[in-house]
Amino acid sequence: MSRPVTIYAEMTPNPNTMKYVADHMLVESGVVVEFLNSSEAKGYSTFAEALFNFPFVTRIFIAQNFVTVYKNDMVEWSDVTMELREFIKEWLMGNENPVQEIPKQVVAASNKEKSISTTTNLAPEINTKKDQQIVDLIDEYVQPAVEQDGGAIHFQSYDEESGAVTVILKGSCSGCPSSTATLKGGVENLLKSHLPEIKEVVALNG
Repeated sequence: MSRPVTIYAEMTPNPNTMKYVADHMLVESGVVVEFLNSSEAKGYSTFAEALFNFPFVTRIFIAQNFVTVYKNDMVEWSDVTMELREFIKEWLMGNENPVQEIPKQVVAASNKEKSISTTTNLAPEINTKKDQQIVDLIDEYVQPAVEQDGGAIHFQSYDEESGAVTVILKGSCSGCPSSTATLKGGVENLLKSHLPEIKEVVALNG
């Protein structure tokens, strides 16, 4: 039985992504899921699998009450935004759970660049009081704005010896050099102003 669903589309700072916002939660709070292709989505999200049937869709990010869709250069958003909005609306009207199972997180490192592949509940592993202070600052001052732009940021680790904080960028924040640089700079300034012992922020693209 279908139910009424409202979906609206929002541009993001990343020109290759579009954020589609629903009037209800798609996953539990604190859970983010990202799929890089249909094979990754198989068995975890029939919703993401269906979106990958569009030939121009290259990545799917789901969090809270929104899905961020990445496209390639085959099309312009002006040509496909409404088509995708209607598809997402129809799918959510006829289906209850966009994500049937949360995939486990995979951390991959290659040469100088590190990335996070298929995603999970990104509740950080907090080992010290300093870790908790950093998480609280990110959650209060940074996360809401990042989610507004169709992405997510998560604390990964803090190295006391070097003063480096590592964060993971997901959704529209990932893969866009200008967004990454702007966000990294903003987080670095915020953390340094509250915790002078922090020297730098390392941002890993998810």
